[in-house]
Amino acid sequence: MSLNQMERARGLRIRSSQDMGAGLFMILLAGLAFVLARDLPIGTLRQIGPGMLPKSFAVICATLGLLLCITSLRYNGEKLSGWSWRGVFFVLGAACVFGLTIRGFDIGPIHVPSLGLLVSGPLVILISGLAASDLRWKELVIFSVAMSTACILLFKYALSLPIPLAPWLLGI
Repeated sequence: MSLNQMERARGLRIRSSQDMGAGLFMILLAGLAFVLARDLPIGTLRQIGPGMLPKSFAVICATLGLLLCITSLRYNGEKLSGWSWRGVFFVLGAACVFGLTIRGFDIGPIHVPSLGLLVSGPLVILISGLAASDLRWKELVIFSVAMSTACILLFKYALSLPIPLAPWLLGI
């Protein structure tokens, strides 16, 4: 019996459990996005509706997930291993901090004023940078200042979006 015949006799085998897991996750994520966008009309190519982008991305994500699943059956790859909760905690935490500080919020009698993009931008980058195991503070601070400057120039001035820059400083 040849090697190819032996492999066919064993059936399909997952050769890369990490790719299979990633592919299944992408398919699940695409299904969730499609369900959440189900009430949004797609429109036409001439008159694009609000559902065109999320549904298109959901289809692309599901297709790429399916391709990952197929390649996990054909090519050897990494085994699925545990992942660090540190990254999840700091990256999601940074996103929550950004959402709370960019515009401010009220919780009953507690009022937290808007810090604006001038403070929220570097803050989110510094917090999410704590997820890295090889953290270098000097590089992270330089990166946070550079990225925040680029975001301010892009969103506030180039795109003229109504994002508060520093409402605590002269109301800008």
